[in-house]
Amino acid sequence: MKVKVISRSTDEFTRERSQDLQRVFRNFDPNLRSQEKSVEYVRALNAAKLDKIFARPFVGAMDGHIDAVSCMAKNPNHLKGIFSGSMDGDIRLWDLATRRTVCQFPGHQGAVRGLTASTDGRVLVSCGTDSTVRLWNVPIPSLMESDDNEVKPLAVYVCKNAFRAVDHQWDGDLFATAGAQVDIWNHNRSQPVNSFAWGNDTSISVRFNPGEPNILATSSSDRSITIYDLRLSSPARKIIMSNKTNSIAWNPMEPMNFTAANEDSNCYSYDARKLDEAKCVHKDHLSAVMDIDYSPTGREFVTGSYDRTVRIYQYNAGHSREIYHTKRMQRVFCVKFSSDASYVVSGSDDTNLRLWKAKASEQLGVLLPRERKNHEYLEAVKNRYKHLPEVKRIVRHRHLPKPIYKAASLKRIQNDAIRKKDERRRAHSTPGSIPKKQLRKDRILKEVE
Repeated sequence: MKVKVISRSTDEFTRERSQDLQRVFRNFDPNLRSQEKSVEYVRALNAAKLDKIFARPFVGAMDGHIDAVSCMAKNPNHLKGIFSGSMDGDIRLWDLATRRTVCQFPGHQGAVRGLTASTDGRVLVSCGTDSTVRLWNVPIPSLMESDDNEVKPLAVYVCKNAFRAVDHQWDGDLFATAGAQVDIWNHNRSQPVNSFAWGNDTSISVRFNPGEPNILATSSSDRSITIYDLRLSSPARKIIMSNKTNSIAWNPMEPMNFTAANEDSNCYSYDARKLDEAKCVHKDHLSAVMDIDYSPTGREFVTGSYDRTVRIYQYNAGHSREIYHTKRMQRVFCVKFSSDASYVVSGSDDTNLRLWKAKASEQLGVLLPRERKNHEYLEAVKNRYKHLPEVKRIVRHRHLPKPIYKAASLKRIQNDAIRKKDERRRAHSTPGSIPKKQLRKDRILKEVE
């Protein structure tokens, strides 16, 4: 005679902690759960509200500089290390976990305008308005708590003109500086191994492509964005926009795409193979966007602006996902994503670096498996009902400082007035005489090859 026995794994009913409730098994047959959708909607609504209640993005400030923070660089070999340079020539290495200065790199006589670290994290390159490029040996993490917290430069290269930016080649020994021209340097050479110039205007930013190490993009004060190939003797392509581009960032997961932070308060995403129009225009800032940096996932990027806010955008979204601000934070000059995409660091005019969570309501610390499952379930429920008006209103709502809120309202009125003026001009003109311009193409004046 066969006897049927119900067998269960002990993991299914064993409590993780003695305080936990005993697990209850439910039948999820839809015929028995007629109110399932309404219950899930209420859960989505409550999850959206709780996200707003627990949204505490600001982690802490790191003070120590005595002048405005002008540039930052990540240490690719050390997760919690970040370099910062200020307008008084001070360079510091910070430990994000303790929010303290690990060591200083004294030497620059003017503002530090560019910082970058080699891919192995052993060499730091800095440049500034004192017309020098300095190479520094980065202390290894195990010796970071040593008493000797000042580092002497490995090499100092003096040039004729001031520098505005520097970037290191991915998995290579070359680095590029931007100033009166674009210079390509080698660690072991005191003179540039190559120089590029297209026009007589100053280059203000430079970034190497993460996927193709021989390609780099620069922006100049003549409102142009130029793409160079180190294998060619001349620049490859160039576009001239209606406003100056302050910074450029390549998407690490889609290396053919880059995003430019522009003076007209927008960011423009381009495909380097097709520069005649932008792939996406990222709006919402109210003043010039000063810096931009992609998350290591390539799915979002962070921007810092003259309007004293930090915003996080999805890579393909026209509007920001998050906006961060504090009462004391002034104009933001530089921003960086942490190497694990969990945090954002901003440097501003008030001499402070600030550490923010990339997800404002994310729970810090070690999560238990049941807590992680609960977070994933609530996130899935929110995504399922995010199109409904009440959930959508709560998710989109942001508290803004009064000056930013008023400036946004004023900008909205101005944009509406410009749009109505164009519509009236088109309505009272010969059909087809005034073509309708798209914003993605309107800001590009011409493309040069």
